[in-house]
Amino acid sequence: MTLQIQQLTKQFGENIAVNKLNLVLPKGEVLGLLGRNGAGKTTTIKMLLGLLAPNQGSITWDNKEISKSGVTIGYLPEERGLYTKSRVIDQLRYFGRLEGMTKKEVDTAIDFWLGKLFIPEYKYKRAGELSKGNQQKIQLIAALLHNPDLLILDEPFSGLDPVNAAMLANIIEEQIQRGKTIILSSHRMEQVEAFCQHVCILKQGTAVVEGYLNDIKKEYGFRNLTIEDNEENEKALQTLQIMYEKRLGSLYIQVQEDTEALSILQKLQEKGLHLRQFKMLEPTLNEIFVERAK
Repeated sequence: MTLQIQQLTKQFGENIAVNKLNLVLPKGEVLGLLGRNGAGKTTTIKMLLGLLAPNQGSITWDNKEISKSGVTIGYLPEERGLYTKSRVIDQLRYFGRLEGMTKKEVDTAIDFWLGKLFIPEYKYKRAGELSKGNQQKIQLIAALLHNPDLLILDEPFSGLDPVNAAMLANIIEEQIQRGKTIILSSHRMEQVEAFCQHVCILKQGTAVVEGYLNDIKKEYGFRNLTIEDNEENEKALQTLQIMYEKRLGSLYIQVQEDTEALSILQKLQEKGLHLRQFKMLEPTLNEIFVERAK
């Protein structure tokens, strides 16, 4: 089964929020839907969920209109959407029943996920009594309760401390291993890069980068030559007027091709430097995002 978006367009008055978007996401693969605030990500997600009707284009699952395809969708919104005065168990039961689950199925799933996320003690608490991070966990449970075919995660790591972020990352990895189709929208590029085979970067509603992440990196046009960050190497680069950036104990030099990197290494050796190590690295998704989404 495949999720396919063709010529998807949404306009609000004179503002085109999403402009002729085309995407193909095979079953069991992960798409990183990226862009700056206001780029059209949330509007695209709302059309996927049927909350907004497109002005043009189509969204299909297994060649059927998504609303009529029988696909089950789990959605973790960026905004907190819980009823603060209602108990956690009542809300989760409500969300589960909306998805057609029996009371027994819902209660079994609730106990499983509360235990897996190490928060069984919050079962009978009101949502407003929980921290933002724990409210995020409850919303995640609501998205996963009914074992959906398609999982849409909008800024899932928002409000989570490093321990809980790692826990969520493990759950996402488990869902990938189970063959779930996932759309992940996040500003944390390292997480997108870790999970996603496909990437779409939106800018003012238009896809400026789209395709397999590995192919995008190969075709992007630059690589990074890295050498050890020390005073001697830095002075040599400055003398040679070679631009560089300092990151995590290394000096990063953008090059267009391998021959340019070899030329730089030769010039450094001619300066009498003995380089203990150097590496050629592909561009990071963060670098691509900063350049294309700005």
